[in-house]
Amino acid sequence: MKKIFGILVLFSCMVFLTACAQEKKENENIFQVYYVSNSETKVEVHPYNMQATEPEWQMRELIKCLSSDPEKLEYKAPLSMGFEVLGTKLEEGMLEINVSESYYKLSATTEVLVRASIVRTLTQIPQIRFVTITVDGNPLNDSKGRAVGWMNADQFINNDGNEINTYELAKVRLYFADENGANLIAADREKHYSTNTPMERFVVEELIAGPSGRVEGLYPSVNPNTKIVNITTKDGICYVNLDENFLTVVNNVSTDVSVYAIVNSLVELSNVNKVQILINGEVPSSFSTNTFERNLDIVTTREN
Repeated sequence: MKKIFGILVLFSCMVFLTACAQEKKENENIFQVYYVSNSETKVEVHPYNMQATEPEWQMRELIKCLSSDPEKLEYKAPLSMGFEVLGTKLEEGMLEINVSESYYKLSATTEVLVRASIVRTLTQIPQIRFVTITVDGNPLNDSKGRAVGWMNADQFINNDGNEINTYELAKVRLYFADENGANLIAADREKHYSTNTPMERFVVEELIAGPSGRVEGLYPSVNPNTKIVNITTKDGICYVNLDENFLTVVNNVSTDVSVYAIVNSLVELSNVNKVQILINGEVPSSFSTNTFERNLDIVTTREN
């Protein structure tokens, strides 16, 4: 009797473990697909059971989801909103999606939602770290004519979509160069910014834009031709990925001064303790360290 009972217990355990393994396997195949609401004011999330196992086929499967409107028209597929996908290219974690020129017919708000849906969905695949959109082979520009560049999910605020058009007044402290380009001078700036833009990106954009002409004694601390590839913050470290123009010295401002202009400005934010600056995804060999901390030794005051 004990032997039979033992066999039954063993059989029950095997069934339980098999069921758990099956449940775990099914859960591992669940992806979140992001769509645009019918009102085009927010993104909607719907679970999807992925069939493919290889990254290339997973990408194709998700793109098919993003291109297919539901039968009941409960929401809109972001890749089925008046433009066509002309092609895709995935290399070393960087996915480029080329779309037709009619993409630019989307309203500014809808375009942001479409981008957010595409990027949030596709970067769930571990082998896809960044996504960029090109229009008929040319880099995508936003509604203000600025290059969008490479994107990941962290660049899009996780909200219900109602904040897409919301602008808030921000007060940040920026560090610009002095007349000789050897030191930095702190300057406070108040400006409205879109809440769809992370504060870290806003700070770097303002540094690249340079000092206000209304303030004397301040000079650009970062090459104005610098393009932002992407900016993310994790565990107190802000990762700033820029293009190669950042390394070109302008107005006698050394690369070190430009680096600390960014570092000091970002560390003023409560969620940033250190900064890592990358050039097209890599730390330049000329940098003395991978991450930088605040440096007040090169900060001076403006002469009256």
